[in-house]
Order: sequence, then structure tokens, then C-alpha cells
Amino acid sequence: MIIDSHCHAWPRWPYQPPVPDGESRGRVEQLLNEMDLHGVDQAVVICARIDHNPDNNDYIAEQVGRFPGRLHQFPDVDCAWTDTYHQPGAVDRLRDVADRWPIRGFTHYLRGDDDGAWLDGPEGRAFFGVAAERGLIASIAGRPEHQPALRRVAERYPTMPILCHHLAGLRVADGALDEKLREVLASAALPNICIKVSGFAYCSRVAWEYPYADTAPILRALYEHFGPDRLCWGSDYPVVRSSMTYQQSLEAFRTHCTFIPTEDQERILGGTLGALLTGAQSGR
Repeated sequence: MIIDSHCHAWPRWPYQPPVPDGESRGRVEQLLNEMDLHGVDQAVVICARIDHNPDNNDYIAEQVGRFPGRLHQFPDVDCAWTDTYHQPGAVDRLRDVADRWPIRGFTHYLRGDDDGAWLDGPEGRAFFGVAAERGLIASIAGRPEHQPALRRVAERYPTMPILCHHLAGLRVADGALDEKLREVLASAALPNICIKVSGFAYCSRVAWEYPYADTAPILRALYEHFGPDRLCWGSDYPVVRSSMTYQQSLEAFRTHCTFIPTEDQERILGGTLGALLTGAQSGR
């Protein structure tokens, strides 16, 4: 089984510049078509209430009902673009989302200039305390600089999986790459911190230069430290279309990460995430 750990769907295309098919390009039917074409059985849809889509949580909840067994909703809870970002009451907003829908996890995007203090403060502690109590997976977008705070969250709530987006924000072109990679690798000491093997184009120096050979040392280091049971492949569809196809997002890992044995690749492609989803309780 292959499970996509990171994709999106919107009824209205949220990015600039405008596209001629803005009412259909991001719809869930496009995602399911790509999944069917390339043998992907299930997908975690990372909700993002960004431009023109303040109702994205509701839209994805509806689609999960239309396509049972194919999609898992991780609703947007106080992500970086929301007015409620790190404002008082986050714990109640998380409870509300978990009460409304039978979710296995949620997503929270951190701002680039965020120093991680909220994660470690009283509001963050209460927020993740409820997530742990409800048995939810925390899907977190951040930078390598957020890893120390995330480690403290992981240590405080050892039963709550933390799934870091897009190679934990590592970038080949970053002048401090070695230092930032060491920071991410240090999180391998916490068994509930996992990494999404996604966002190759973000990590590479050249976003369109498939198969992103310059990312291989980072991927190898993540594999050697976290192992296959804490890595999960993701496509980042449909955003990924700006740099590569859905199939290339799959083959950049499956065909070109030749240093990972086939058995371990199969776990990263679906077995690991399947176990996390099975282990997570409904948030209700």
C-alpha cells in the first residue's frame, strides 16, 4: 500500500499568478485521478485555509465523506496565515475541530520568523496536551530552527507523533546547511518525531531539476538517523505541479533514492504512515 502523507485540495486555486482553470485545478477529483494513475491507495490531505479558501477544512471534510477509505483529513488549526495564529484559545479551537470531525491528526504551520517560544509556553503546552489526549498526529510545518522546541514538545508528550513537513525545512542552498542538518538529526533521539520525505523541489537548488540529485545527501542522513519507521513519503500535490509531475514526486524517491533498500522504501511509501494512522485515535 502507498499512502501520500502530504497533499492538498481546494475548490478555488489559491496561488498567484492566476491560472485559467482556477475552479478545477485544485479540486479533490484531480488528486484522486493522480492517485489512481500511479497506484497510490490513500492520502492525507493537509488543509490550508489560504487565499480564497477560508472554508478548506469544511471542503475536505465533505470530500472525505464522498470518498471513504481514500482520504484522511488533517484540518488547519491556527496556521500561520490565520488571524488566530498563536492567539489565546488555541486549545478550544483544537477541541472544536476534533469534536466536529473524526480526524486522526491536524496541521499547524509555523511562521518563518517564529522562534518557537509559543510551542514551549503555556498555550502551546495546553494545545499539544489536548492533541496527545485525543490521540492525534501533529503535522507541523517549520524550519530546522524550530526543532529544539519541537523536541521539548515531543519529550513532554511522548505518545503524540510529530510529523515534520518537507524534510523538516532543510534547504541545499542554505549557507548554514550543516548546522541546520545537525539540528534536525538531533531530533532522531525522540522516537515520536517523524519526517515527511516530500518537498524535493523546495530542498533542491533548482526547483525544476528532477530528479533532485543534490538532495541525496540530506535524504541519506535522514534515513540513516530516523530509519524507515519514521519517514513518510509525500507528493505535495497539486502545489508540486509548478516543478514536477505527481509521478515524478513519487519516482524522485522510489527510483532515485537507490541507497534505501526496497523493503525500507515500501515502509516509507506507506507502511510507516499506515501504522501511525492506525495507532491514532479519532480525535473525538
